[in-house]
Amino acid sequence: MARRLVGSLLAAIAALGVTAAPAQAAVDFTGIVALSNCSGSLVRLASSTASDNALVLTNGHCVELMKPGQVIVNKPDTRTFRLLNSSGTADLAKLSATKLLYATMTGTDAALYQLNTTYGQIQQQYGSRALELSGSHPVAKTDIRVVSGYWKRIYSCQIDGFVHQLKEANWTWRDSLRYTPSCNTIGGTSGSPIIDNASGKVVGVNNTGNESGGRCTMNNPCEVDTAGNVTVRKGINYGQQTYDFVACFGPRTTLNLSLPGCKVAKP
Repeated sequence: MARRLVGSLLAAIAALGVTAAPAQAAVDFTGIVALSNCSGSLVRLASSTASDNALVLTNGHCVELMKPGQVIVNKPDTRTFRLLNSSGTADLAKLSATKLLYATMTGTDAALYQLNTTYGQIQQQYGSRALELSGSHPVAKTDIRVVSGYWKRIYSCQIDGFVHQLKEANWTWRDSLRYTPSCNTIGGTSGSPIIDNASGKVVGVNNTGNESGGRCTMNNPCEVDTAGNVTVRKGINYGQQTYDFVACFGPRTTLNLSLPGCKVAKP
């Protein structure tokens, strides 16, 4: 997990364009952003409108190494993000947040920022659209792309399976996505969206991998099944599903953790 932070790596070395990604469209860098230390993406709900303030998805650990049980909601924040063009060869814009809408490393490792610009403004001014968050659980063997805005690199692989509990140091994540080996993500890819290659929808957010074969330690997450059996997979990387967030939003991308079906960690 912390290995995904660039600091760790460097230390070691509808309306106005608010439209869904077309089915079967090739995944590129559309909607992808770079953070100072991580990757991220512009995301929207199926119900989002052009006048809604846009959201950026990344990891909770790209905010800070949060304590188990810690949840941040609606905290003022002016973090900036570099929006890439579709080929990843140039920056289209510098986007700014008004608040950290949600962040946690409990149950999942995810953060959502709300921007001071709307989806429609981003479409009109920069010709870029947001990626839709899938509202359903992904399935094994799905072809996926992990798109890093920091490194301007796209990793291609499949969902190898799902992990009942993924444990790393003091953190525990549930129902994590395990990649097949070709998604050999590195530091700086934290927060990259995991995109279903067929639908173009975001099904998760990249966050960690077992670097050296350690057992449930920092940078060496382990898998725990329903019976408590522990499996270590050296060199394998993981992400966290994001469909749970869809049930936590009301109209106008308003976060409401009390909504029925909202199962993410609460303060």
